[in-house]
Amino acid sequence: MNLSESQKKYLRGLGHQLKPVITVADSGLSESVLQEFAATISHHELIKVRFRVANRESRDAMIDELCRQGSGNLIQRIGNVALIYRPNPDEQRIRLP
Repeated sequence: MNLSESQKKYLRGLGHQLKPVITVADSGLSESVLQEFAATISHHELIKVRFRVANRESRDAMIDELCRQGSGNLIQRIGNVALIYRPNPDEQRIRLP
């Protein structure tokens, strides 16, 4: 899903008050992390994920892989926290401008 810059700006505003709900550590993207991500993003549509990894390259690779496998859109990454959006096709909670 391609989002316009105004839609991303709107989602960044919504995500500002959110706390990270999933933490990915050095063990990486295990099956349980992917299942938790799928369940959480289906319910909330917009979540923050914290990455506790050693270097930037592995963190960025994990973010890309999580977005690819979870069909999410990376909205913003600040430090070790990524803001990810995926609309729920059954019950859309967030209405984009």
